[in-house]
Amino acid sequence: MPIIELKGVEKHVLKDINLTVRDREIFCLVGPNGSGKTTLLNIIAGLTDYKGDVLLDGVNVNPLPPHKRGVGYLLQDLALFPHLTVAQNIAYGLKVRRYPEEVIKRRVNELMDALHITKLKDLYPDKLSGGEKQRVAIARALAPFQRILLLDEPTSSLDAQAAKYVRTEIRSLLKSMEITAIFVMHDLFAAEEVADRIGILYNGKIEQVSDPKDIIFHPESERVSEFVGMPNILSCDETTVLATGLIQLKTGNMTIVLPYEGTNVKKIAIPPQDIYISRTKPPGPTLNRYTGTIIGIVPVGSVVRIKLNVEGNTLVTELSREAFNEMDLSVGQRVYVIIKLRRIQYKE
Repeated sequence: MPIIELKGVEKHVLKDINLTVRDREIFCLVGPNGSGKTTLLNIIAGLTDYKGDVLLDGVNVNPLPPHKRGVGYLLQDLALFPHLTVAQNIAYGLKVRRYPEEVIKRRVNELMDALHITKLKDLYPDKLSGGEKQRVAIARALAPFQRILLLDEPTSSLDAQAAKYVRTEIRSLLKSMEITAIFVMHDLFAAEEVADRIGILYNGKIEQVSDPKDIIFHPESERVSEFVGMPNILSCDETTVLATGLIQLKTGNMTIVLPYEGTNVKKIAIPPQDIYISRTKPPGPTLNRYTGTIIGIVPVGSVVRIKLNVEGNTLVTELSREAFNEMDLSVGQRVYVIIKLRRIQYKE
């Protein structure tokens, strides 16, 4: 039962961290830069000193060095050995720990098969795609029979489409291998694709631990709400299934179309960054496009939040200060509004 428990953990910015990651859970730690996410992974792995206690499977591992903690660690830059083949990279940790050759061969073949990289076994890292390197790095981290895996921004070097695909693959793999994992990520919506639960780490403190939907729809503090992006939460008054994969819903006088996964939609959340406004009518289809009136303008740091009345609903969008100044917007002005279809989140 690979359970991770942190009790009163402190180090630099981290203050009195208490957290339990459940057996075989995929837990995502999300927060702004400098909040202590990577430091927390280093503490669990035993790579830095700290105050407090780290328990793995109920055993206090404070006295144990990294190689005796049974924790795999996937670094952000992957750090594959360029002079070793795929199979040799995966076998490296096993050889360092002096496992018998037959055990090494069996374990390497098992992991390559599970990760669908057997055909790559004789290639060197410079011949691999970004996604292939990710799989090799995961196999190497798990090779010494680790049941716990720490992953620091594992898809940050990939483009958006490849990153989404790799995240899906990683989740499927970890679940099939019954691994307990902690991801560090900076993108909440990417974390939602992977996590069983999400923890928001802000300025060294865990502000909230919840399932992904609750983080978005029920933030427990102003800090969490700010980090989530203060999404626009709208209740659904009426829903109509249009076709396979699409649903039309009414909220007030607005009609919105979004992807449908066969569940009852009661609320939707729209990030302010995914609501676009224009002074001129944009070209293209009319799907999820409206007109609205600016009813408030609030500068916040490097962005300007613009409050809109759209068909009787109050929505908030964000613009950079540069974009805001260029558009010359003012309260009372009518604007065209576009809601980005793929980023709408919904709650049953």
